This record gives sequence, C-alpha cells and structure tokens, in this order.
Amino acid sequence: MKASKVLAGSVAVCLAAVLALNIGPVAQALANGTSAQATKSKSEYEPSVGQEGKDVVWVPTAQALVNKMLDMAKLTSSDILYDLGSGDGRTVITAAKRGSTAYGIEYNPDMVALSKRNAEKEGVTDKATFTHGDIFVTDFSKANVLTMFLLPELNVRLRPTILKMKPGTRVVTNSFSMGDWDADQTESVNEDCRSYCTAHLWIVPANVQGTWKLPQGDLTLDQKYQIVSGNLKAAGNSAKVDGKLTGEQIAFKVGNTQYSGKVSGDTIEGVARTGEKEEKFQAMRAK
Repeated sequence: MKASKVLAGSVAVCLAAVLALNIGPVAQALANGTSAQATKSKSEYEPSVGQEGKDVVWVPTAQALVNKMLDMAKLTSSDILYDLGSGDGRTVITAAKRGSTAYGIEYNPDMVALSKRNAEKEGVTDKATFTHGDIFVTDFSKANVLTMFLLPELNVRLRPTILKMKPGTRVVTNSFSMGDWDADQTESVNEDCRSYCTAHLWIVPANVQGTWKLPQGDLTLDQKYQIVSGNLKAAGNSAKVDGKLTGEQIAFKVGNTQYSGKVSGDTIEGVARTGEKEEKFQAMRAK
C-alpha cells in the first residue's frame, strides 16, 4: 500500500513537470500570436462606411464613378489633380495610374496611412501623394483638376477659393452641387454603382466682369460664374450681349454677330462672324 502511494506520488510529480515544460512554449506562442495580431490590426486599419469625419461621414465613391469623373475632367498625364477629402485614396491612385501627378488631402491620419499603403500596393507612390491636412487650410492652388465628394454647403465654402484658381481648371464632384453655380456637365453611371452615382463638372471661368474697349464701341459685361450678359454701345446705339465662358474661352452674340475668343488677363482676342463675313477682333479691359 505504501509503495503504491509512493509510485503514484512520483508519477504525479513527473506529470506536473512535463506539463510545466509544455505549457511555457504554448503560452509564449499564444502571447506572440496575440502580439502579432495586435500589430497587424494596427497596421491594417480598415475604415467603415459612415464613420464620422471632421466635416462629413466617410462613404467611398464607387470605382465606376471615379472613372467617370476623371473621364469628364479629361485627365491627362500632364495634369495635376487634387482630391479634397481623399478618404482611402482611390481617386488619387486611379489618377496616378493614368499618369497624372495626384495629391490627396485628408484630415483623418489613419486614412492617410491607409492611402499610402494602397498606393504602394498599386505601385504608384511616385505619382500619388497624400497629406494629412484640412481642405480649408491646405493650399491646392497648383491643381488644374479638383475632385470632391463633399456636402453642398462645404462645396459652397470652397467656391470662392476655386473661382480664384486658374481659368480652365476642371472641378468634378460626386453627386453634390456648388449652390447657384450651375454645372457645365452632368453624367451618371448605371453599372457597378449602387448609390451616389452622378458626377458634376465645372470649368473655372476667366474674369470678364467690367467694360472692354472694342474698335466699334464699349462692351460692358456682367458675369455670373460662366454666364455673361451686357451691352455693346456703338454710334449712339446699344445692343444686347449674351454669352458664355468655358475657362479662358468666351463666346457671345451681339445682334447678328457671333464673337468667339480667348481671354488673357485684360485682353480678349478672337474672331467675329456676321453671316459669311469673318474678321479678327481685340478687346481691351477699360482701366
């Protein structure tokens, strides 16, 4: 009976020792796994649709609409694109893949880091740059293409800055308007897009407000964004003017004469056509 108890006690001690030796590596492995998983989770941040941001909640633009927006902007490899509120970076990365130099401004630092990783995965880090910043503070004046998916009131806040940009700058938004500044073009996609599937394009117009000197008289133009109106006073008569700007290009009609030209600062040069008659014209802004 005593021998049995001693033997049983020896076996128990041996089993405890074995278990202690095995548990150590298992526990360490579990700890290492947990640590690795935590590191992975931290580096592979995944945003959720509808998450709160500084000015808006995040909703990604469908890739089909991103493609449409860049098509409408007629993006080329010589363009500089800025995406205001760049989210996960998809618009910037798509622009970079088309050869454009593209920048994203994003307030959420986790989204900025995610965008940089996405750009690296797509092999476009030389063309795609992401900045942690506020779209109302960060300078984007060197852009000639702007893309945005912001609420109308935010677009309107940005509008004065946009209108000071170089004439011809193309601005494309996902779904939302610029207040009373009517879009030059609107298109929608019907495939691979479930919501927010409409894009609007604006082309920043040149500033032609004021009086211009033509050989035949004074041309006075009133401007509301890309729409111009006014009158031409010549030889004691006044004729109504109606026209439109597309960036630096202007077209307006006075009576039976159609004018089309290019605005370069304080000069408009182009061609005036009346029936089959055509002649060059130059207008200088009155000082």
